[in-house]
Amino acid sequence: MTVSLNTLNYQHLLYFWVVAREGSIAKATTVLHLTQPTISTQIKLLEQSMAKKLFERRGRSLVMTEVGQVVFRYADEMFRTGRELLEAVSRGDSASPTRFVVGISDALPKLTTWRLLQPAIEAAPRLRLTCRIDKTDRLIADLAVHALDVVLADTPASPNLPVRTFNHLLGECGVTVFAEESLAAAHRRKFPQSLNGAPFLLPTENTALRRSLDAWFIANDIVPRVVAEVEDVAILQVFGQEGMGLFVAPTVVETQIKRHYGVRVVGRLPEVRERFYAISVERKLLHPAVVALTDAARQRLFV
Repeated sequence: MTVSLNTLNYQHLLYFWVVAREGSIAKATTVLHLTQPTISTQIKLLEQSMAKKLFERRGRSLVMTEVGQVVFRYADEMFRTGRELLEAVSRGDSASPTRFVVGISDALPKLTTWRLLQPAIEAAPRLRLTCRIDKTDRLIADLAVHALDVVLADTPASPNLPVRTFNHLLGECGVTVFAEESLAAAHRRKFPQSLNGAPFLLPTENTALRRSLDAWFIANDIVPRVVAEVEDVAILQVFGQEGMGLFVAPTVVETQIKRHYGVRVVGRLPEVRERFYAISVERKLLHPAVVALTDAARQRLFV
């Protein structure tokens, strides 16, 4: 069965979207002011019109199918646009804001993310920015169905993924070792040999930065005392701020790290490279915010 715009029931789609967003039909009843049987019937009619199952039962939970996840992403976009339409009409706006939906790899340092996004925000005063943080592979899946405009990551997209993507290198830099003031003073002398046996906070082994650091440690015969391995970069930096150990961050945001966390520079490791990418599904970048972001990164940030 082929669904046309004439046969797609947007009211049924709204009910599906609310259930998916709320996580259950029971919770959706409060939002929609409808009974559970009514909502269930409307969703079944939507599934029949599409000839696809949108939900499946797993124990007591209602979980979206793969098709349901695709439908939800499109419905989310549609109803968000609808809200923007109502807001524009109520304000009497003649121009709509430029929407920019960015996927951000959870391994990307947050201050670096801000430095990358800032030029795009400044270039479009009416920009409406949406940021989604997740694993890079999951973000690329959303990119493939055009739920995202671009993905920012510290590694290029794998060529083995079933999605055709293009990796746009934004730039690269070395890393700086930071620590709380007294800890920094204790390890600043004879750097980098002073890192041998030093208490260290490291990103987890599944990150590009960790692999680069491990390679540098081996090459320089340095064995730090690992006190914690932390997946979330922001939490790792807070631990460093509290004096738990030394940590590294991209040198390009050295000033911001010192100011934001009140830490000191122990030393710099220019051989340990951090690379940053904009991943898209088109070879030529078209979205004006993505173009502004990439141009600023290449011309001003990583120089």
